[in-house]
Amino acid sequence: MSTGGNTSHEGRRGRRERESAAVVTVDTRGTVTGWSKGAGSLLGYTAAQAVGRPAARLLASGPAETAAAVAALRRADVWRGTAAVRHRDGGRLELGLVACPLLDADDGTRGYVVTVNAMAQPPDADPLTVEASVAQAPVSMSAVDGQERYIRLNSAACAVLGRAEEELRGRFFSDTIAVGDHDGQNFLEHLRRVNTTGEPLHYESYTSALSSPRVHAWNIHMWPVRDADEQQRGVAVLAFDNSEQYWARQRLLLLKDAGTAIGTTLDVTRTADELARLAVPILGDFGTVDLLDSVMRGEEPTEGPVDSDVRLRRVAHKAADPRITAGAIELGGLETYPESSPPARCLTTGRPALSRLGDHGFARWIGANETRAAMVRDWGVHSLMAIPLRARGITLGVAVFTRAQRADPFEQDDVVLAEELAGRAAVCIDNARRYTREHTTALALQRSLLTQRMPGQNAVEFASRYLPADSRAGVGGDWFDVIPLSGNRVALVVGDVVGHGIHASAAMGRLRTAVRTLADVDLPPDELLTHLDDLVSHLAEDDDAAVSAAEATGEFGATCLYAVYDPVSRRCAMASAGHLPPAVRLPDGTVELLDIVPGPPLGVGAVPFEVTERELPEGSVLALCTDGLIVGRDRDVDAGLAQLREALATRAGGAPEPDSPVPDSPASDSPASDSPVPDSPEPDSLEALCDRLMSTLLPGRPTDDAALLVTRTRALHSDQVASWELTGDPAQVADARDSASAQLAAWGLAEAAFVTELVVSELVTNAIRYGAEPIRLRLIRDRTLICEVSDGSSTAPHLRRAHAFDEGGRGLLLVAQLTQSWGTRQTASGKTIWAEQVLTPLDF
Repeated sequence: MSTGGNTSHEGRRGRRERESAAVVTVDTRGTVTGWSKGAGSLLGYTAAQAVGRPAARLLASGPAETAAAVAALRRADVWRGTAAVRHRDGGRLELGLVACPLLDADDGTRGYVVTVNAMAQPPDADPLTVEASVAQAPVSMSAVDGQERYIRLNSAACAVLGRAEEELRGRFFSDTIAVGDHDGQNFLEHLRRVNTTGEPLHYESYTSALSSPRVHAWNIHMWPVRDADEQQRGVAVLAFDNSEQYWARQRLLLLKDAGTAIGTTLDVTRTADELARLAVPILGDFGTVDLLDSVMRGEEPTEGPVDSDVRLRRVAHKAADPRITAGAIELGGLETYPESSPPARCLTTGRPALSRLGDHGFARWIGANETRAAMVRDWGVHSLMAIPLRARGITLGVAVFTRAQRADPFEQDDVVLAEELAGRAAVCIDNARRYTREHTTALALQRSLLTQRMPGQNAVEFASRYLPADSRAGVGGDWFDVIPLSGNRVALVVGDVVGHGIHASAAMGRLRTAVRTLADVDLPPDELLTHLDDLVSHLAEDDDAAVSAAEATGEFGATCLYAVYDPVSRRCAMASAGHLPPAVRLPDGTVELLDIVPGPPLGVGAVPFEVTERELPEGSVLALCTDGLIVGRDRDVDAGLAQLREALATRAGGAPEPDSPVPDSPASDSPASDSPVPDSPEPDSLEALCDRLMSTLLPGRPTDDAALLVTRTRALHSDQVASWELTGDPAQVADARDSASAQLAAWGLAEAAFVTELVVSELVTNAIRYGAEPIRLRLIRDRTLICEVSDGSSTAPHLRRAHAFDEGGRGLLLVAQLTQSWGTRQTASGKTIWAEQVLTPLDF
């Protein structure tokens, strides 16, 4: 080996000496005038063959390049450059040349001396250097022959494969991969493609190296290797480990995805679940998110880290393995982490905690829960990191990620990435918490403004539903009400303030209060809506915030439907301010929309409202609702009303009610008769009917508030009502007292006769003295005993306290003290004064 090495060294030294001794002189015409032995040895020409010939014939370049070189030679004092020279055997040599002018005694140029610059020549390839370069390359390099057998591997390739070169050389590549090794099969397919086509290729592969558990990203180049005769002898392979750049890109992509995948809604649970789903399986094999109970309720947690003994609620978990359907704690369950556990350390310090299977705290925490210990044992959990969920200086909870299927444990880079994800999620969870608090407050305000407890009355049986809109729309201004009126009548109200938010809820509360106040005055439906319309206009003018919201959204005003049902006459008077008409199902099963005259929405003003009256047989079902129940994402008003009618016609069992014409009914305002109600199917429960209507018309979460009020009418029959026509003769007062006493005795209410006689005497006296004919006395026996006196004068009496020597003024005061309530209401022909007495359960 040493002899060979010296011979090679001597050969290279001799060539350099010949190159340095190669000297040629050329005259100004470009003819060779001198030729050294070194030049002959280098180019193969003798002095006799070269001297006297043009120097241009020695160049292998074209005429243009030659002319340019000669011109440059003449301009320069010393010329250095590289030229292609032709060997005598026809070969081409790239030589570095130096040309200096040859001067005479007068400093004139007689010619040029051209020498070979040995320093500019490429050195001969050193086989040992080339071999060492391949063997010591930091990238994996290998070669296989045409039959796919290893013929050469460098040290980096052996390190990747985890085997020595002696074990692999001469073996077929297919013998070195296991059955089911998809990455190895993919490599083999590419190798055969290069062997077959003779074309180089490049592809990327993501797999684990045999010597490392971590997933690596490989840039693999394959190209054919040919001999001097251009015959393909094998394939060379270069594999560059691009894992660091790959994982850096994956982290950036994960953070980019976090910007859109976390916090898609203002829901705490949904946001926590999004964090778990994003991190698993990219970051870990199993992940959980636990939050403080106060966060779930929207309350303000304590600033800074929390104590380790605080109870956390499991909000989300995600496993890469589909066989793992639950963790050690069920969703919604509570857990208190022991002080030495990684999650507890994370909570108390406010910093991430990284732990592995052999750590003492890890083992104690795992062993304390049998389910968790079984998971670690069965699934091979070996690494864990706990990341605090902190935002705006407060701790919200903790996220825990574990690894089992991936053999590489968590590193510090993983912790940094998890902190970025947890920080993003924590801000979104805190935003959701704040929204939950504000939304809960708004809903509480809205529900407090809604009817909480309906007062007792016997005019109708009713059931109701209210469903707020989803979180995107916010709280709204829908409401309904059932208001007892005098004469055993009842007012049915449903309304909707346009828009959403706290202003809509506040406006709804004002309108509901106003409706109850106006209903207490016993105004007819059209007059009540007129006053309500004026109120909405004044509220809009006085409330700058409402005006700004209306201008910003284009939403303004409200709608309302006000109906008064009288169980004595069985008539229902209705007026609408831009609201949907009610639907009615008659006792015979007929369903229709009541044809009421629609008025403008509240707040428009200057347009009168009209009253529509309709007689409703006892047992009629009336459905009043807001447009949130009718108008859906893919349904207009007409389609929604048609679906309401269809759902209202369906019995509880699913079959439609029998469809038959509505029987003719008397159109008089006389007291209820004893005519029997037509045969009808057994009425279904109003509660069940409400549920059926809501589920049919709103199969999903509504985008707008939906309010529904369903009533079934009742009637007072002739045995509960007694009336007498009176004249203006004062003698009628005694007759009225006697008639009332006799009727009370017939009803078995003799104990109430004394108070009733006083009330009848006072009210009839006032009607005769201050009113006008016709005068009418009516007694109604229901939950209470009602005494009514009507006359033709619209002048209403006023309660006042009489002075010591006044002869009058004490009658109404006495009525007010002896009865539960009293009042007056205007009628089309005058007024009615009424007084209501409480009956004992025995009397009733």
